Amino acid sequence: MSTYKEIHGTDIEVLSSDPANPVEGQVWYNSTSNVVKGLINDPGSWSTGGDLNTARTQLAGTGTQNAALAFGGSISPRTAITESYDGTSWTEVNDLNTARDDLTNAGTQTSALAIGGENATAFSAENESWNGTSWTEVNDLNTARTQLAGAGTDNTSALAFGGNAPPQTAVTESWNGTSWTEVNDLNTARYALAGAGTQTAALAFGGYPTTAVTESWNGTSWTEVNDLNTARRLLGGAGTQTSALAFGGLTAPFGFTESWNGTSWTEVNDLNTARYGLAGAGSDNTSALAFGGASPSFAATEEWNVGPQTITFTDS
Repeated sequence: MSTYKEIHGTDIEVLSSDPANPVEGQVWYNSTSNVVKGLINDPGSWSTGGDLNTARTQLAGTGTQNAALAFGGSISPRTAITESYDGTSWTEVNDLNTARDDLTNAGTQTSALAIGGENATAFSAENESWNGTSWTEVNDLNTARTQLAGAGTDNTSALAFGGNAPPQTAVTESWNGTSWTEVNDLNTARYALAGAGTQTAALAFGGYPTTAVTESWNGTSWTEVNDLNTARRLLGGAGTQTSALAFGGLTAPFGFTESWNGTSWTEVNDLNTARYGLAGAGSDNTSALAFGGASPSFAATEEWNVGPQTITFTDS
């Protein structure tokens, strides 16, 4: 068997501590911990984050991997609970004004919208704005609906699309910070879909009837683009129109994850906790957060990362 030196022309470095700035492919022996380590380029994987304080499904979420917001959902009955994530743990903050599930979202941890859903009596057109401290009721959607999807950068600029009105709808509405305006419909009417992006550059994918259809929004109209590899509904989504992640969903085994590069979807590593009816947050297809969901109801949070990763070598 060839040795490391015979293959690479040098011995493994012996260091008393891990190097501050290792490079891809570097291997070293940590003489303090007595282990051999190396740096690889991880193509993408999920790791465990801090659990939600309240396990629930059919919730909404927005923000980034290290600064997220989770709100609403179902714990039988519906809830108004809102939680804030700091990259390590969730903290309960001020509740929604109206408890509801199957709602959607737009914005950031400090500037968000909670849109539509289902309250205690009916499908909802309710819209609430988050300022980083509390929720305020603002102008309703034109079309009340549940299990819709959303996109947007903050509480002044958003897009809401699809949903169950009933039946499934293709209606798309644009929010300008004051009111909703109906704009061009999705090509495929559906609900329980996911969304990513902004008011003028959004992505819609999956949904019921169970589909893999993906559509791209250019600020004026929707265009069908390449499908997901796995058709599903009640999935999570995060990212932008050109760099998105789709994860979980109601197609067994419920953990599928796919990465979007602006042209096509690629299957990548599955969620560790398979589920549907979950929420997501994240800036792109290299950094995302998945939380909550059902199969049964979960508080689990997972963090998606792509890039350099230090690993420990073993003799197994």
